[in-house]
Amino acid sequence: MQFQSLDIIDPILKALQEEGYTTPTPIQAEAIPIILQGTDLLGCAQTGTGKTAAFAIPILQLLSANKVYDKKRKIRSLIVTPTRELAIQIGESFNAYGRHTGLTNTVIFGGVNQNPQTAALIRGVDIVIATPGRLLDLLNQGFLHLRDVEILVLDEADRMLDMGFIHDVKKILSVIPKKRQSLFFSATMPPEIVTLAASILHHPAKVSVTPVSSTVEIINQSIYFVDKGNKNALLVGILNDAQIKTALVFTRTKHGADKVVKILLKHNITAEAIHGNKAQNARQRALKNFKAQTTRVLVATDIAARGIDVDDLEYVINFEMPNIAETYVHRIGRTGRAGAKGTALSFCDAEEKEYLRDIEKLIAKKIPVIDNHPFPLIDHNPVKAPKQQGRGNSGHPGPKPPARSTASATRWSARPGKGR
Repeated sequence: MQFQSLDIIDPILKALQEEGYTTPTPIQAEAIPIILQGTDLLGCAQTGTGKTAAFAIPILQLLSANKVYDKKRKIRSLIVTPTRELAIQIGESFNAYGRHTGLTNTVIFGGVNQNPQTAALIRGVDIVIATPGRLLDLLNQGFLHLRDVEILVLDEADRMLDMGFIHDVKKILSVIPKKRQSLFFSATMPPEIVTLAASILHHPAKVSVTPVSSTVEIINQSIYFVDKGNKNALLVGILNDAQIKTALVFTRTKHGADKVVKILLKHNITAEAIHGNKAQNARQRALKNFKAQTTRVLVATDIAARGIDVDDLEYVINFEMPNIAETYVHRIGRTGRAGAKGTALSFCDAEEKEYLRDIEKLIAKKIPVIDNHPFPLIDHNPVKAPKQQGRGNSGHPGPKPPARSTASATRWSARPGKGR
């Protein structure tokens, strides 16, 4: 199937050709005709399925077919998304696909000066892509109204729920027209999301592509069992392989991300961190450098990484196992996109084995283990220290693993994929 067969108008087809797109992904092939009919849509699609184009293309077409010629443009479509990175990338997609339509958009998010955003709103735009908090701030300040919204998109709804945005979303819903087309996308469908969708959508069509429990088969997944104290040395050793041009490394915490970056820089591996404590301009600079491959390793937390879309990213490394099984699927979905090669390596210490069990249960497969590496797991049963109020953890730390010199790691080049 080609995009031409989806009855897409020539200005958008021209833009898609300029972007090098000819064949729609499964969710695009299913969702675009439904949205063009004006039907509400409930979409279940994980990262890397082409979801943004699945709603951006038909929205641009619908708005183009019914242009408003007032002196000041009205906000006719609103896309609400949980993170600033994702909002920016959605804005870039609308710019790319809509460059020949004459439609305009602006991106609204917190953490930066609001003046450029309010200036764009005062001039007038057709499409607003926004994070919930800043959108409500500007709404309350009177810089915008939403009474002309014809098409609403709630993107990454499960992540918005995780981040505590549910009340903000309900406030937004209360000030937009009840008569509208609504598009609801989520990577997972827990009961809370199903309930929220039911309150927003009217007789929706449903599209489900690559459910969260089935990871992209083309991704080569592997596990390294390693003591927590040896993870840094293992990571440095793996990154000594010159074949790894770029890698996205995941940690569970902001502090952990910064620590990993310091270790990598110490070993002359260019790295930057991206997380919620970083200023917006620093986060965008880090992402730009990573896409340009001037930064070889981007170390990210899960919330900050949601929305990162890097072409030809082959390696994702879980420095720490995620404590939520679905998060593993989101992480590794950053690689292996659109049929490209992908490799996902995960470091699992003794205390993280229960997370691994949950992940393997979710994806319904055993992840191959790489055991021919210099830092095999020694401390299989660490003693978990009791918590003492005001003092953190104390108690016996468990058997001490044998000393491993970082220097030995820098001489070792891992070969992912080999093991039992």
